[in-house]
Amino acid sequence: MKLSVSQALVRSISGVAFAALALGMPAPSARADDVLQSINLPIEPWTTVAMAKGFLQEEYDKIGTHEIKLLNPGTAELSGAEAAMLDRGGLAIAQRMIYPATVHRANGLDAVLVWVSVPSDEFRTPVLALKDSPYQSVKDLAGQSLGSPRVGCGWTSPKEILDEAGVPLSTRTHQGLVSHESIESSGAVNSALLSGRIAATATHTAIPSAAALMLTGQVKVIGRSPKDGVYVDAAGRVSYFVMREFVDKYPLAVKAFLIARDRTDAWIAQHVDEASEIVARDTRVPLDIAKYEITDPSSFDFMDGEHSADAVVSAIERFQAYYIDHGDDILPDHHLTDGQVQTFVDRRFFAGGQYSVYN
Repeated sequence: MKLSVSQALVRSISGVAFAALALGMPAPSARADDVLQSINLPIEPWTTVAMAKGFLQEEYDKIGTHEIKLLNPGTAELSGAEAAMLDRGGLAIAQRMIYPATVHRANGLDAVLVWVSVPSDEFRTPVLALKDSPYQSVKDLAGQSLGSPRVGCGWTSPKEILDEAGVPLSTRTHQGLVSHESIESSGAVNSALLSGRIAATATHTAIPSAAALMLTGQVKVIGRSPKDGVYVDAAGRVSYFVMREFVDKYPLAVKAFLIARDRTDAWIAQHVDEASEIVARDTRVPLDIAKYEITDPSSFDFMDGEHSADAVVSAIERFQAYYIDHGDDILPDHHLTDGQVQTFVDRRFFAGGQYSVYN
């Protein structure tokens, strides 16, 4: 098996660009039972472990796929970069939280959800401020600025946190008490926070750029999502989505990926130290950050899967309605209809489906 890691180089990504995305696929004559010779998958903490321990190779060997390449989708560095890789045919399967995945679909990306996590928790995406700042809670942010990527958890989580705390986050269509600065690069977010250009941010503290701030004691948590709120129950779910053409031709390739994920996550839970060493080596981060990625409660790579397709449909419908009602400046013009939500969730991969790992 061959492992190669490459960095997605993306100059800029906008919501409009997603409408033109199309994954390069095999010849139109391909059938659902055709053999896929090679596959490009995202490099993530669990996939590096799956390659090192042979779980991915074992599952793909069963269906005749003998070359697996792990590519860096770049999402952690630049929000939306995974969509650019889909555009170039660089990835077969992409991971994003369900809100941005839904926005991609609403903007024209002909993809489907093949896996969605169970509900999130209040630790997934907290609001952070510098440790020595005067801000002790999100209410202290009135009149200040929060910076984060717009299409993702860095917006959906603090939007609910701040709105529910009575200091609503501003959007282009609704004036609030806390302004939002859209910053798509994680490195730029850190720079803005450390320099004082923004008062706060919101992110998964387990991603390397945020983990470095947490482990060095430079930031503090000043707000968390409501335990039973719309972010935790709906918008904060992780998803894997695949171009419809690909999944229709190679459903077994998607199922092999999901089986390998379950096997790997179970192994990691029992071998955290060894897994941390693999992640550190293969993603080129310090060992303490690699272990933090695995063990921190904000980590989204090791969540259990949602068995029910109906629960996923309900989650999408719920968060779309909530954020539109709270001034979302994207969803009013780019949201999924009830019928589109139904077809966005590929029931073949959920409980009772032909390719489900839950049966």
